Amino acid sequence: MLSAMSQPWYREVSRQQWKTFLTTFAAWTLDAFDFTILTFVLLDIQRSFEVNRGLAGLLGTVTLLFRVVGGIGAGTLADRYGRKGPILFSIAWYTLFAFLSGLSTSYVMLFAFRGLFGIGMGGMWAAGMPLALEQWPAKHRGIASGILQGGYSFGFLLSSLVYQLGYPMISDRPEWAWRIMLWAGVVPALVVFGLMWRVPESPVWLDKRRQMKAQGQAARISLARLFDQDVRWATIHTSLLMGGFVSMYQSTTFWYPTLLGVLKQQPLAFLLLLNAGGLIGSVALGALSEKWGGRRGAATLGVTLGLLAAPMFLFSSNSWLLLLGAWLIGFFASGAWGIVPGYLSERFPTEARGVGTGFTYHVGVGLGSFAPYLIGRLQDGGTDLRTAMLTCILTAGVFVIALLWLGPETRGRELE
Repeated sequence: MLSAMSQPWYREVSRQQWKTFLTTFAAWTLDAFDFTILTFVLLDIQRSFEVNRGLAGLLGTVTLLFRVVGGIGAGTLADRYGRKGPILFSIAWYTLFAFLSGLSTSYVMLFAFRGLFGIGMGGMWAAGMPLALEQWPAKHRGIASGILQGGYSFGFLLSSLVYQLGYPMISDRPEWAWRIMLWAGVVPALVVFGLMWRVPESPVWLDKRRQMKAQGQAARISLARLFDQDVRWATIHTSLLMGGFVSMYQSTTFWYPTLLGVLKQQPLAFLLLLNAGGLIGSVALGALSEKWGGRRGAATLGVTLGLLAAPMFLFSSNSWLLLLGAWLIGFFASGAWGIVPGYLSERFPTEARGVGTGFTYHVGVGLGSFAPYLIGRLQDGGTDLRTAMLTCILTAGVFVIALLWLGPETRGRELE
């Protein structure tokens, strides 16, 4: 008995649970890679198609907006037909349009392909998070949530490395360089597709389906379920909360590679620290949410300390302080995202968990998608890039903190 009580947490998770979890982590990492690699080549795209910064920023906005379509669609299908199928379709979809993006011959074509790419990106999150977290032990879901969401920071970290190491080899052909960067994640995504094919369906979803059949209950269109009285507030609250989270994150990261270029800083060290901080912070704050303060307390701590680090992150005249600011805002502000997959999963019942997490996360993405465009427009109007970024970061952060405390605490809630 003492041996069982003292074994490390990761030994309480089965081999199959780890396989499902790590495959989902890899899929989310590549999802993030394919999105964030765009941020490094915005200036090349701007020059290739002769568009202003507002239109360049709109490429990020349209991707985030179309994630709403993928999140709702795949989430609904995941609740009705199982988690695995929509994940496979989403991976194939975003891989296809990542490839087609690199073939674009006009801004309008690239705009359309990045929007369609967003559908797959949204679908992967909506179906993938329930698949990975439903079968995870409730007492360890905080750290699992943190690791899983940290896959986004890991994907951004990988795109930073690929750009820094690969772009100089092709930079003498800028009209092709940005296209090759957009193709960099295609082959790894096909590998992840093969791994996901071998992952079994969620046993929690299968049990719920058998239970509903035994009781003679017909499956409802899941989207309608989100507006029943018992989950209506969860739907509204988490949608707004995610809007704040996404606005803060996109205000921090989308224009950051461009800012580093303006400041004539070598981007690799800054982006490695920003995203390593986000990855480690997600795990740390996810784990903290099981021990102290719950989901709300851990996220509030992260966002608050991230806001305090924002001026250092943007305005320091010393390169070492800029580096420290990148680490701090990554660890705390991006780390606060560690509670998100677990918190959203805990707010919705099994029969609506896929569409619930997918809908609210991606409605939030839609609300927050205007941050890159707003920062671009502020620049076109004469506002300094750093001031525009700081204004949006602070506004979104205060909004997130307020929303966190308008919702319930969910630590330890069983997913049945």
